[in-house]
Amino acid sequence: MDISALSNEQLAGQRLMAGFDGTRLNDDLKFLINKIKVGGIILFSRNLTSPDQIKDLCMSFQEYAIKCGQPPLFISIDQEGGQVARLKEPFTRFSGNPDMKDEEDAGHFAEITASELKSVGINMNMAPVLDVAFDNKKSIMRDRSFGNDPAWVSKLGVTLIERLQRNGIMAVAKHFPGIGRTVLDPHIEMPPLDADLQTLESSDLRPFYEAIKHDVAGIMLSHILYSKIDIKWPASLSSKIAKDLLRDRMGFDGIVITDDLDMGAIKGNYDIKTVIKQILSADIDITLICHKGPNIEIAYEKILKELKDSKNIKAKGKESVRRILKIKEKYLV
Repeated sequence: MDISALSNEQLAGQRLMAGFDGTRLNDDLKFLINKIKVGGIILFSRNLTSPDQIKDLCMSFQEYAIKCGQPPLFISIDQEGGQVARLKEPFTRFSGNPDMKDEEDAGHFAEITASELKSVGINMNMAPVLDVAFDNKKSIMRDRSFGNDPAWVSKLGVTLIERLQRNGIMAVAKHFPGIGRTVLDPHIEMPPLDADLQTLESSDLRPFYEAIKHDVAGIMLSHILYSKIDIKWPASLSSKIAKDLLRDRMGFDGIVITDDLDMGAIKGNYDIKTVIKQILSADIDITLICHKGPNIEIAYEKILKELKDSKNIKAKGKESVRRILKIKEKYLV
C-alpha cells in the first residue's frame, strides 16, 4: 500500500477505529467506511449473534472497503477471556488471566483464541492486559490482570503476544503505562496516579518493555492522569507519555491506540475537538470511539482540518499512517 496514493480524507480516516450498532452491513457502517473512511472497526457483544453471522459481517466489512477503494480494515475485539470476552458460546470460554497457572495455559488460550478469531474474520485482539495488579483486593484490574508480579505478567503477556501473532492475530497490549495501581474506574471518572517514572520503570513498565522486544503490533493508552509525568493530560492524550516515554524512551514503532474516548474519564472532562488536537500532536496513531454518535464525524472533520492547515500535523499524520499500513501489510495483505 502506497501512502502517497492516499487522499487527505483517507489519511484522516485511517486514524480512526469505530464501533457501531447492528449485526450486518447497514447504512451506519457504510457511512463509517465510505464517508469517514475509518481504518478499523471494533466489535462488541451487541454486534454478535453466531459464528456464521460474525463471519458474514466481517467479510462484508472487508468487501465493502475494497469496493470503496480503501485499505483493508482492522477488525478488533476485546477477547481477554474471563470477565472481558465478547465472544460467547459456542466459542471457547476461559476463566481469565488471574487463573492462568503457567505459560502452557497462556499459550493454550492464545492458540485457541487466535484460531477462533481468524475463523470468523477478526484480525486484532485488544489483549493482553499487561497491567500489574499490585493490590489484588483493591486494584481495578484485579479480575483481569495476570497478577501482582511484573516478571510473571511479562512472561505470560509475551506468551500471548507471540502465539496470537504467530497465528495471524494482531495483539494490542494494554493499558500503557499501567493501571494496576488504580482503584477508580476510568469508564466513570479519570483516576489520578502519583507514581513517578522511576517507580513505573521498576515495575509497571516492565511488561511493556518485554512486549516491545517481542514486536507487539499495538499498544493501548490508558485514561489515567499520571501527575508526576504529565500534570495536565491523561496518558491517552499526553505527548509526554505517548511520544517522549513510549516512542522515544522505550523505542516503540508499532501502532499506538487510545482507549475508548466515550469513557467517562475523557468525555466528562474534554470536548472532542480538544481531544483530537492533543492526539494528533502526541504521535498517537489511532483514535478509538466505540459507540455510535456525533463524535466520530466530528473527530474525522477535525483531523482532516488539521491535516490541511498544519504542515507539521500533516507530516506526523503521514508517519502514523505509515505505521498503520506497515502493520496492515504484515497481517492483512
